[in-house]
Order: sequence, then structure tokens, then C-alpha cells
Amino acid sequence: MTKNRGTSKKSWRFGALVFLTVGTVLAGSAWSVSTTARDVFLFREAEEIPIIAGGNMDRIPALMRGNRPAATTSLIDKTPARKKPPRMCEMPEDYFETLDLEPQRNPGYDKRNAYVRKFRDRRGFLTEREMTAARVAWKYFELFTQEDTGMANAVGNFPSTTLWDTASYIAGLVAAYELCIIEKPEFDKRIMKLLTTVKGLSLFRKEMPNKVYHTKTGSKVDYTNKPGEIGFSALDIGRYLVWMRILKNRYPYLGNTIDSTLLKWDYSNIMDSEGVMFGAFVDKETGETVYAQEGRLGYEEYAAKGFALWGFQPRLAHRAEPFLTASIFGVQVPYDGRDPRVFHSQNYVVTESYLQDGLELGWNMPHDDSSPEWLHTDGWRAEFADRIYQVQENRWRQTGFMTARSEHNVKGPPYFTYDTIFSDGYPWNTVTPRGDYVPDHAAVSAKAAIGLWALWDTDYTDTLYDAIIELYDPERGMFEGLYERGQGRVEIFTANNNGIILTSLLHKVQGTILTSFAGETEVWFTAFRDQDIRVKRNMPDPPTKTDWLPALRHSVQTEAEF
Repeated sequence: MTKNRGTSKKSWRFGALVFLTVGTVLAGSAWSVSTTARDVFLFREAEEIPIIAGGNMDRIPALMRGNRPAATTSLIDKTPARKKPPRMCEMPEDYFETLDLEPQRNPGYDKRNAYVRKFRDRRGFLTEREMTAARVAWKYFELFTQEDTGMANAVGNFPSTTLWDTASYIAGLVAAYELCIIEKPEFDKRIMKLLTTVKGLSLFRKEMPNKVYHTKTGSKVDYTNKPGEIGFSALDIGRYLVWMRILKNRYPYLGNTIDSTLLKWDYSNIMDSEGVMFGAFVDKETGETVYAQEGRLGYEEYAAKGFALWGFQPRLAHRAEPFLTASIFGVQVPYDGRDPRVFHSQNYVVTESYLQDGLELGWNMPHDDSSPEWLHTDGWRAEFADRIYQVQENRWRQTGFMTARSEHNVKGPPYFTYDTIFSDGYPWNTVTPRGDYVPDHAAVSAKAAIGLWALWDTDYTDTLYDAIIELYDPERGMFEGLYERGQGRVEIFTANNNGIILTSLLHKVQGTILTSFAGETEVWFTAFRDQDIRVKRNMPDPPTKTDWLPALRHSVQTEAEF
């Protein structure tokens, strides 16, 4: 028994020893294998390139990730982007001595069809005389902005506005802040109230903003300010888009608010696949929506660039063709070549659209955010603008009539006048929207005069400046202009006139109003990627270099001398 117990005990210890030995060996082997496996795993992991969103290994298109920026010249050419200048009250005394304002080449087109003008913009701090005019122009918006909606009346006390005039209010608001007339709390209060109202506007047949809105209620109205919807204007919307891009680029904190408004609109009928812009109106007999090509030389290309700033491709709308020229006082003045008798749209030649392009966009291409101030990459626009200026100076020198022609409001019927350089086959033709000839309404437009003064530093624009700079009511704003035939002031006040005058004064201080976009992605380009809404509403993708509008130049076309 003892032996057997001893044998049993020895066998247990031996078995235990064997078990421990084998276990240790196996454990060691397992540890060795696991260590080797881990080393192999870690070794392989260290050699692999991790897939990072946006990296070379990421097979998901950048557009779907929402991180593909719009292609601009600063991004493609690796050049410094145009930055927002300081507010005037924050500029050092030597600020203008540091700017590159002198051209580095002779006037004319370069090989890329950019244009160098023989004229110079005015640049510098505002004088006290100019600051007084700026403060008075801002008085208009203090007086005629509706508290409930934040919208400004287009004309004086009449509570109605369009997107064009709303853009002019935004222009005045930006200028008032940048010229230190108001401070940021006032700017933010006004712009947020306005953007909130615009976001909530009832659209024309669920597509785009109606042509006219009541400023007290924000409701759709007709031209008599009675409830109703009458269509939409591609030109008005294009101008509004210019100022939405200016706001977004200058003040990024407003970006999502702006994007969320524009994302509510349906762009499926405002532009076709060839880049032609269409407005809409209601057929009086059938009540159906009618879409018609909108825009003529001058306004059409300016509005087209507003759409292009948001990624649309208005290729045909941005071209000058079809155009002709009329030789007036030795200048080949370009005008739209489409016959009004066929197309039922007048080919008015006025100053305003060329001014807005120069003041706001620097006569540059929409994708250009880096060229020097003296080079205008939308070359033909700058060259045509110089012709529009030169013919008006020549008329003054040869006839003695101060000339700064643009459309303007008048007091009483017909309430609005196209005061043209050329239209309907005649130079210096002043007509109503119906085409009636009204020469007594010819005037020196205040906004045109101050705009010409800002963009053309000449003796002639000094004359215009002296005639207009104190043409104001200190409590109500700048008057619309001076009647050419000596009847005195055009005694009416408008958002467009005061907004453009403020823009002109801001341009003297800061140059081109549009600055570059500082962010990397935009909700405008990324929203609704998981739905078909973008396709249905014709919303664009971020533009690549191949989407850029072409930079063109145009040969001189001549007709009879006038």
C-alpha cells in the first residue's frame, strides 16, 4: 500500500513536473508564435499607407466628401489670393504707399486677353467732403429700412423692393461698415435681419424670388405693390448673387446663412445647358409661366458673372456677341445687336452695368482671385467700359453738356427713365420703359457721375464730382441727379443711387470690392449629396479649371457715324 501510495505520489509529482514542463514549452512556443505573429502584423501595418479622407488612397470622389474647393487662379497658379483690406479707420497712414497700383506693361490686351487700361482708378483715403457724402448716402438706408423685415425701400417712402435694389442696400451696408460709418453690432443686426427675411420669402411658383416684394411684410407683390406674383428676373438675381458672394468671402461667419438661403431656390429654368439666362413672367391670358431669354449687352454679362461666382456656367450669357458698334464722337460704342423689333427687348447702352462690374469685380473673370489691381482679366469688359467713359467725356468737350448717362427714377410719370448713350438707333436717346421719347428727363446721373469719378481719374470726372458731391438732402440721402436741360435736381431718393455712390466711395479706399474666399468647403456645394435635389434644381458642382469662362477679346465693328 505504502509503495503503491509512494508510487502514486511520485507519479503525480512526475506527472505534474512533466505537465509543467510541457506547458512551459507550449506556452513559450505559443508566446513565441504570438510574438512572431504580432511582430509580423505590426511590421505589415507599419508598411501600409493609412487611407485618409482626401488622400491618394481614398477612392471616394472628393466631391462626395465635400472637400473639393472651387478652382480659382490662386489655387491653380499657386499665387497669393486677394485679401480683404482693412476698414478705413484701421488702415495705417502709409497704407496706399504699399499697394501695387502702377501697371507693369503698356495699355492693351496681353496674350491671355487680360487688359491694361490707359486710365487709373482713384485710390486713397476719403476727404471730409467725401465722408460727408458717404454719411448722407447712408442716411437713406437709416430712414427707409423697415424694422419688421430689415428690407429697404427701393424708392423713398414707397414700401416695395426688388432683389436688384436689395443688393444695392447690401452694398451700402458693407460700405458703411468698411468706411467706419457704423460698427459691427449695427452691421450684424441689419444683415442678419435681412438675410433671415430673404430666406423666408415666398418664391415665384416655388422656383426663384418674385420680381417685387412688399418691404413691410415681405410678401410677393406686383409693380403696383398689390399682392400677387409676376415672375422672376435673372438680371436681378445675378446682381444679388454678386453681393452674396462678396458678403460670404468678406465675412465667413455669414456663409452658412447665405448658403441655406440660396439652397432653397430652384435653378432648373433660369439657365439652360448652353449658359443662356432666362427670366420668367406670367401669361396674362393663360396664367401659365413663360420663360424668356433675359439680358442685353452690359447688364447680361455682369449678371452672368454673378451666377458664375457660385459655380454656374453661363457661357453664352457672358459673351458680347451678338454686338455692333455705333461711332459717336469718334468712339466705337458697343451695343447689343439683337433687333428689338424681333426680340421685343431694348438694347439700352448706359453706364451703370459697366460701373458695377468695375467697382465690385474689377472687370475680372469670376475665377480670378489673385491678379494685380491694374490688370483686368475679363479684358473686353474693361475695354468696353473705357469706351463708355470716353464717349461721354467727348460729348462734354464738344457740346458743353456734362454727361453721365444711366437709367434713373423721376418724380411723377413715367417714374423711370432709360437715359441712354445709345438705343433704338439713336445716340443720347432718353426713353421710357414703353419706348416713348422724353428728352426733358435727360440728366447727369449722380450714381454714374460718382462711379465714373472713382474708376477714371481724369479732369472730366473732377468736373462731374464737383457738380454732384454735394447734391443731397442731409437727412434723406443723395438726390438722383441733375437735369441736363437746367430744370434743377431730380428730386427723388433711391436705394440704387445711394448704394452705388457708397460703393464708389468704398472702391476709392479698398479697390475691387470682391475678395477671395478664405474657407475650404462650402455647404452650397455639398448639401443634398445623398439625394437627387441637386440635379432636379440644377445646382452646380465646385468648378474646376475646365469649367472657367473663357477670357475673350473683340474686334472693333463699325457702323455709320452719329
